[in-house]
Amino acid sequence: MKPVISIIIPCFNQGNYLEEAIGSIVQVKDKNIYQIIIVNDGSTDAPTLLKLKELTDKGYLVIHQDNKGLGAARNAGIKASSGKYILPLDCDNKIRPEYLTYSIFTLENEQGVDVVYSDGEYFGERTGTFKSREFNLQILMVENYIDACAVFRKSVWEEVGGYDEKMPAMGLEDWDFWLNIAFHGAQFKYIEKVLFDYRYSNKSMVRTMASGSANRVKDYLQKKYSGYLNKSYLNNSVYTNISNLKILAVHIVLKTFLPGVYRLLLHKNILKNKDVI
Repeated sequence: MKPVISIIIPCFNQGNYLEEAIGSIVQVKDKNIYQIIIVNDGSTDAPTLLKLKELTDKGYLVIHQDNKGLGAARNAGIKASSGKYILPLDCDNKIRPEYLTYSIFTLENEQGVDVVYSDGEYFGERTGTFKSREFNLQILMVENYIDACAVFRKSVWEEVGGYDEKMPAMGLEDWDFWLNIAFHGAQFKYIEKVLFDYRYSNKSMVRTMASGSANRVKDYLQKKYSGYLNKSYLNNSVYTNISNLKILAVHIVLKTFLPGVYRLLLHKNILKNKDVI
């Protein structure tokens, strides 16, 4: 039976998390609606390679490739997929079983919707809720508030040629992908419910991205989407490091108690956006 949704799990030297990620998926009662594809993106870690072999022996589809980066790993998995819907899952994160049922129901019954995304729950070095928001393209051009763990139609991935494998630095592939499909007319639907678990680590790819790398990506996106993006938006990126606690306090107060004013100040470039969530 052909699966409805394909779950793509890239892995680079993080095999110790794979069982936990897969364990969250197999809780789904209907095993026929999904397939799991693991992409080994050139891992060199011996325990990871052993775990990948164990999973292969158990019957899981594991694709091996040279280290090409997150975008290329996801593309490889999606190319091999059979489902008409795609759910990327980082190997250190987890999903809630109802994510599949919610997203499949929405995409099956709302033909105008191309992407379904939700809130998440932090675990690891931070606890609390990862809150997203209703889709707003203007805000998305300022910051990426949609996690990689979202369900989308494979057809929209095909339309834009997949994840960009030519970005000058890794860490912002998701933001680029959401912008790309949005500019091509994709419609997004937000489910205000915790449907995935996000492992928070201060050593993650995004949080260790050097400012120079982030700036190269911003310059790249500005050129790529020159008809849509203004560099003043990109320079306000959520990935800018915070060095002034007074500024941070202003952001927290405005964002919490005056969100409308906060967004207006961001869009007017009066305040520079900071990672305060």
